[in-house]
Order: sequence, then C-alpha cells, then structure tokens
Amino acid sequence: MPGRAAAASPLIVITVADPARADDPDLATRKNELYAAGIARHGGKPALLHTGTPPAERDRLLAAMDGLLLGGGADIDPALYGETVSGAVEVDPTRDELERSAWLEAERRSLPVFGICRGFQAINVFAGGKLLQDVPDHAGTPYGQGPAHTHDLEIEPGSRLGRAVAGASPDGLAAEDADDAALQLQVNSFHHQAICLEALAPGLRPSAWAYSEAGRLVEGLESREGRWIAGLQCHPERTESTPEELDGIWSDFVVAALAAASVARTRRAAPAR
Repeated sequence: MPGRAAAASPLIVITVADPARADDPDLATRKNELYAAGIARHGGKPALLHTGTPPAERDRLLAAMDGLLLGGGADIDPALYGETVSGAVEVDPTRDELERSAWLEAERRSLPVFGICRGFQAINVFAGGKLLQDVPDHAGTPYGQGPAHTHDLEIEPGSRLGRAVAGASPDGLAAEDADDAALQLQVNSFHHQAICLEALAPGLRPSAWAYSEAGRLVEGLESREGRWIAGLQCHPERTESTPEELDGIWSDFVVAALAAASVARTRRAAPAR
C-alpha cells in the first residue's frame, strides 16, 4: 500500500491534543506526528484535527473524511457515561465534544473508525459503555521519560485484529499454547483507565484482553455489526515499543478507508433519479 498513488489516498482525520494547550507543546506535536506517520506509512492521507482547529476547517475535514482515527490524550469526562469523577484526571470536555461530533459524522456515513488509547475508550463511551476510571498498574512510564512498560496482550484469533496481526507476520502468527487459541503479543502500557467486560458497550465485542490488578481487561474491541470499527488500548503508533505485527491493523484500517472513499466517489458519480 505505501506505493499507491497519492491521488488515490483516502483522507483520514485524526483527532489529537492541541499542542498549544499542552504543558509541553513540542512533545505533544511529536506524539501527534506519530499518528500521522502510521496512516501515511500505509498510503493514507492524514489530517490532524484538534480543538484549536478553526470551525470552518473542522467542518471541511469532517465532511471530506474517508476514515476517522481517534487518538490518545486526556481522560474522558465521566459525566458522558453517567458517573462522577472517581479517578479520572485532566478531563477535556471540549475535546469530548469535538470527538463526539466526529464520531457521529463517521456513524452517519458508515465510515471506518480506529481508536487508540483514549480513542479506544471514546468508542466505548460513545457507543454506550463505561470506563474503569483508574487502573494504576497499567499507567507505566510517561512517554518520553524512559523505556515503555509492557504487558501481555491476548488477541482473539477470529477477530478483525487477530486476522490483521496474523496477516502482518512474515511467518503467520499462531497461538503459543495448544490449549489456548489466543494470539499473544507484548504491547506498551501508557494508560491508567480501562474497560472491563461489564463496561463494554452492547454493540461492541472484545478482540483482545490483558490482565491487571483490577482483573481481566478488554484491550481491543470491534463492532458486532460488521462495520469497520476497531480500538486498541495500547499505542501502536509508538513503533519503538510495538511489535511489528500490529502494523497489520494500520494497513487494514487504511484499506477500509480506501473502500469508503471508492463508495463515496461512486455515489457522487451516479446520475440523479
């Protein structure tokens, strides 16, 4: 896919933190660029969107997007899932509002959506689920302040994520335990909030799991209805601490956005009746 002509590249909007509002604008910018690199690496055209983006440009991007990537960042306001603050920190209601608008536009047009960390949690909340507000043993070292903490991720082999990572492995990815069909990878850990099975939205199903002091956590999700919706709790854009097999989900997402762009072009070209 990286060799595809730029004119055919699907436009993928990436919601990110506004560097101008960050304590370390340079670090925030570098983080944002990693999401864009993940999309561009597989032939997509990334467009960063944040709360500082002018309204006219925001509206233009949302109307033109072929796919939506919800990136990492501050905690989601617990009021969105009917709770008071009990562990959540640094909530950003303006970003919540921006991403909900983007989610609703993607839903209206049945566009593919990929969520990473906060974005993974946002998919669950926007779909009617809840969050565990604090899971300290998964917080790890803040990005840029030392080697990433890692933990085991068990991936459901028949899931969208499972097929993507197996296809991205040069020799194919197989279960390590004959008595357990789950695929296993070591992934980075940069989050203090999480999703348990009981908090998962009704229209979503787990695609990956991890263990924590709070119990077994859902760390990958997808739609039950077949639409391309996928989320990962880890940060696959941080390639220095990510197994190469996770590149498969980036590729799968961009392919889905390309298909959405093709459908949109066909509809525009169809004669009016």
